[in-house]
Amino acid sequence: MSLKSIKLNYFYSLISQVLALISPFITTPYLSRVLSPEGIGIQSLSGAVAQYFIMFASMGISIYGQREISYHQDDLKARTQIFWELKILSLITSVICLVIYLIFVNLKLRENYYVIYLIMSLNILGVFLDVSWLFAGMEEFGRLVLRGIIVRIVDITFIFIFVKSPEDLTVYILGTTLIGISGGLSLFPELKNFIGWPEWSSLRPFRNLKVIWALFIPTIAVQVYTVFDKTMLGFFTEGSLENGYYEMSLRVSRIVLMVVTSLGGVMIPRIGYLFKKGDEAILKEYMYRSYKFVLLLSIPMCLGLVVVSNNFIVWFLGRDYIQVASLLKISSFLLIAIGINNITGVQYLIPTGRENLFTISVVIGAVTNFTLNLILINYFKSYGALVASVTAESVIAIYQLYKVRKELSIAKIFSSGRNYYLAGLIMFGSIVPLKKLPPSPLNTFIIILLGALVYCGVLLIFRDEFFIDNSLRALNFLTRKLGLKK
Repeated sequence: MSLKSIKLNYFYSLISQVLALISPFITTPYLSRVLSPEGIGIQSLSGAVAQYFIMFASMGISIYGQREISYHQDDLKARTQIFWELKILSLITSVICLVIYLIFVNLKLRENYYVIYLIMSLNILGVFLDVSWLFAGMEEFGRLVLRGIIVRIVDITFIFIFVKSPEDLTVYILGTTLIGISGGLSLFPELKNFIGWPEWSSLRPFRNLKVIWALFIPTIAVQVYTVFDKTMLGFFTEGSLENGYYEMSLRVSRIVLMVVTSLGGVMIPRIGYLFKKGDEAILKEYMYRSYKFVLLLSIPMCLGLVVVSNNFIVWFLGRDYIQVASLLKISSFLLIAIGINNITGVQYLIPTGRENLFTISVVIGAVTNFTLNLILINYFKSYGALVASVTAESVIAIYQLYKVRKELSIAKIFSSGRNYYLAGLIMFGSIVPLKKLPPSPLNTFIIILLGALVYCGVLLIFRDEFFIDNSLRALNFLTRKLGLKK
């Protein structure tokens, strides 16, 4: 099998991320006003509860599946067996978790948004129907992007047609849930191109359960500071208001984070393939370039969010969400921390078979996050939850880098970003005076445009080869794809 072009797959991934950026920019301002902070908080809290069961249903199957498929891109028989064994295991875990979830909802939550919690159970079924990991392992990102485009268009259309008031919260959750599940089903007709029918008697769905469980442990730990934050906020604070603020600050920062981590999904199967082939030198070169890419993007985006947050949030979400602007200044630092540990952990440790190191790092981060949550949320509410999250992600990044220091030079990683640190600071200083501009889409655009021009201009003055080379490559690639250049 010929290897897919990383540039092409990154282009597909970038399209997906751009759509992921555009979609929230279209729907979030509308939903924030129609559903109100309380409605957003209810959706956030109910989703957090369901996520625990979704997590156990999925275990580490998708991560393990993508890695194993990437190892066997050239072997139809092997990947057929891998796929069917994991689907059987997924069916078993999904059914068990669905039954337990329904029992829990009927015993504990009958008087608190019961219908919404029942709708959330469909997402557990969606775990079994997910086959995207097969296509990711085969580096077939074009198919995933096409599916994503259709799903997002349908989702946006549904929201604007059927969600008109706070009373439509249930309709909103049901519709978006079913659309997401349908998107997963749309990939099933393509399966015949990548797998065959297995020898059923040879299938052993539990044979790699130990490895899958090893990948699942860090997933549990991650939930402590991606889901448990919301649960603790709901427990320590009255009502769902703080959850609404916290949820929106994370949504906005994750919109930007998608750009920073977009390369990771493309590189995971390639790193796994190179590791299996023993191409250590090329593997390391890819890793150093990935770190440099993340520093190039995350530093200006982090500093830019700090400056633009007040101007942006008021018109984007409404004045009811003014607190989110302050929260966003904190959550913006997640871009750098998550960007780095995404490369070291997800993009390097897992594809190279060192799940134990990844697990330990995430558990350390989870313990850090949980401990800080207990201390900070009670006093500082959503602010405390975000400080805990940023600290936890930073601890994970530091620990992972320390553990791979003999394979990847930490000095080389961070010294490669020296131009980006200085350019980021110059950009920051140039746009800080614009914080006084009144909130409006035009003024937000002016701040972002000036920041981008200053940042890129400084890198051109510095003659940063990585920035110039990749900018030219991207420009040439786009012009060819658009038919402007042969």
